[in-house]
Amino acid sequence: MTRGGRLWFVAAAVTVAAAAWQERTGPTHPYRTTLALGGVRSTVSLPRSHVTTSGARIAVPAPRGRGGADASGTLFWRRYPTVDPFTATPLRREGGSLAADLPPEPRAGMIAYFLEVRSGADAARLPPSPGETAILRYHGPIPLWILVPHITVMFLAILIGIRTGLGALLDPAAPRVLTLVTASLLTLGGLCLGPVTQKAAFGAYWTGVPFGWDLTDNKTLLMWIGWAVAAAAVLVRARGARRLVLFAAALMLVVYVVPHSLSGSQLDYSKLPAAGQRP
Repeated sequence: MTRGGRLWFVAAAVTVAAAAWQERTGPTHPYRTTLALGGVRSTVSLPRSHVTTSGARIAVPAPRGRGGADASGTLFWRRYPTVDPFTATPLRREGGSLAADLPPEPRAGMIAYFLEVRSGADAARLPPSPGETAILRYHGPIPLWILVPHITVMFLAILIGIRTGLGALLDPAAPRVLTLVTASLLTLGGLCLGPVTQKAAFGAYWTGVPFGWDLTDNKTLLMWIGWAVAAAAVLVRARGARRLVLFAAALMLVVYVVPHSLSGSQLDYSKLPAAGQRP
């Protein structure tokens, strides 16, 4: 394999690893825990993201307890962040599971919830820590013709950006073409397709600086500024262009591993009717 091929291989490995880390640590990744009930241990996945077209279904395994006791339980939920009292919804049996539905909410609406499950003398709380809740955020449906290009272009931007940084690290000159390609992809994926995707999901094109503190938008802006400066430097062949490319690549990697959707769009429930008083 040529040196260029090895650099692409390393860039791809770093990109995939960073994407996997971001996905598994993000606030929309399902909350995974273990339920020990009726002498049986089961893996439970509690959703933390759902589309606005329906209420989110919350389901947990419900094995028969010792002596054949049937499992039962309750889903407790309230809008987040509010001081609304928790609403208790009984879990219904569906085959080998217990399930209940959270109510649908508007885009960027969030619900905090937990479950209490019983089987004979056994009882469990999910999430297990007292006072802890899972937080689920609703998003609008995103057409695939928007979502797929956005994800594809951003992934390519990260891949090529890391490859550009590796090239700048090993060569005395900055990779001019790759730098310009990275900046162009970030412009298309982050500043064009990104706001369209966010509009479909949460009702606003941009909620980062200067209009707000949405972390995903601000991450995108930081990456774009870094690569825009680097691209301008390589275009005019400025002294220090290589260092600027290295900085842009390092900034991209650091920013990218910050979990996606952390501190994202959030509905202000103080401007809506209280729970139970909705029109």
